[in-house]
Amino acid sequence: MTDTDRETTASTDTEAVAVATEETVPEETPEAAAPEVPADVAVAEVAVADGTVAEVPAEVPAEVATSEVATSEVATSEVPAEETVTEVPAEAATPEVTPETATSEVPAEETVTEVPEVAEVTDVAEVTAVTAVTPAADPVPAEPPKAPAPVPVASTDPSRWGRVDAEGKVYVTTADGEREVGSWQAGEPQEGLAHYARRFDDIRTEVELLEARIVSGAGDPKQSLTSAKHVKESLVVAAVVGDIAALEARIEYVLAHARQAIEAAKQAREAARAGSIARKQELAEEAETIAGESTQWKSAGDRLRTILDEWKTIRGVDRKTDEQLWRRFSKARDTFNRRRGSHFADLDRQRSTAKARKQELVDEAELLSESDDWGVTAGRYKTLMTEWKAAGRAPKDSDDALWQRFRAAQDKFFARRSSAFNDRDAEFGDNAKAKEDLLAEAEKINTGDLDNARSHLHKIQERWESIGKVPRERVRELEGRMRTIEEKVRQAADQQWRRTDPEAQARAAQFRERVEEFESKAAKARAAGDNRRAEQAEAQAAQWREWLAAAEQAVATR
Repeated sequence: MTDTDRETTASTDTEAVAVATEETVPEETPEAAAPEVPADVAVAEVAVADGTVAEVPAEVPAEVATSEVATSEVATSEVPAEETVTEVPAEAATPEVTPETATSEVPAEETVTEVPEVAEVTDVAEVTAVTAVTPAADPVPAEPPKAPAPVPVASTDPSRWGRVDAEGKVYVTTADGEREVGSWQAGEPQEGLAHYARRFDDIRTEVELLEARIVSGAGDPKQSLTSAKHVKESLVVAAVVGDIAALEARIEYVLAHARQAIEAAKQAREAARAGSIARKQELAEEAETIAGESTQWKSAGDRLRTILDEWKTIRGVDRKTDEQLWRRFSKARDTFNRRRGSHFADLDRQRSTAKARKQELVDEAELLSESDDWGVTAGRYKTLMTEWKAAGRAPKDSDDALWQRFRAAQDKFFARRSSAFNDRDAEFGDNAKAKEDLLAEAEKINTGDLDNARSHLHKIQERWESIGKVPRERVRELEGRMRTIEEKVRQAADQQWRRTDPEAQARAAQFRERVEEFESKAAKARAAGDNRRAEQAEAQAAQWREWLAAAEQAVATR
């Protein structure tokens, strides 16, 4: 049957039902005036109110809506009011659900359990964000429930789960037996079963969507739990034909999965909250350490700003704890700012003192720049430089300007001294030439005539002193050559003195007399035939002869 045929049949069925209603019910009773709301219609309204089921399955035919209206009218006209009350208990009927009633229907104890303790963290995505900022131990999830067998599609073979009797009443087969779900008077019984089977498939599709959202984590598990509960409650009186037991098992699976997801989200929030508190505790302690110890003002200030930026990104801490930690962090920042302000205030005072002291040094340096006392002034400039370094840093603009003035005065003095030294060095060059001539003359002195050599050297020394100073780079050379000539004359005088030393001559004469004495004794003893005494005398004479030779050699080598 095509979609067009179905629409035509539905229109015909509607008209037939309308005629049957007029003939069956002669007058409108109070009970019949208020038609019952089918259970599946209530489910559809719940889905729209909650916002959980926004999609309508594409495979649901357009005539389903028309058939539902027809069924509602048939049920109203053919079922007496007292039978309606008996078959559909008031407590089992599902009223129209609005966002307010949907909220009020959630049991109080479940609402308390599911409300997160941390208001800032409202879903799993935000919990994940907080955990990314502050890693914490992941909660160990419970073992997921086992998924039941898939719910079979009822519209493929609706006769497996229901029937239409001869009077047009539609029954669905449940675990407790058959339950009447409606009446079909507009067409063939199989079309009626197919109609109620499609309504069953709509509910099955809704459950599958809820399951997909919970499993994928794309939806709010709390909202999915509420929607699944509504579907479960409406299934008791739903006017559908299908595998009710399989669908109930699937709904229970969805409910278990939703509860597990809610518990996992709660544990994740708790873990994120503990991690956030621990991280803010660490940041507060680090800030307190910086405030009490750090003197690296630039890097410490940058670190406190970084801590503040990170602090703002950490969420999920309860208000009381957050305020306590924030007071610690804020106090640490204030302490650091006071210490830093005090440090730079002291530094400003020190720089002001340094500026005044350097101003004094600059004034003195500018006065000394006109001095002609080269040696003393150069020494004083050296002392001024030492005092400049010891004065410390002045404010940068003032320090640079004062240094330029100090350096200019110093350069001016040393430029004048260099000019004066250049003029003096030109004069000293002539003196060096004169001293070179004197050295050439002095190097020709003959030390063989010692008296004449001494006299000549003395005259040269007098002329040397009268010439004056020479360039500094020539002083060591010229003075060294003069010292060499003077040493030569002195050594010649020493040698002459040693050769004419009276004491040395007297010792040599004494040794000579002793040699002659022992030689005479030896000759006399040998003449007397006393060989022993002769040999002793000769030995003594030989000993004294050696000493005589040594004395004469010493005199000769002086």
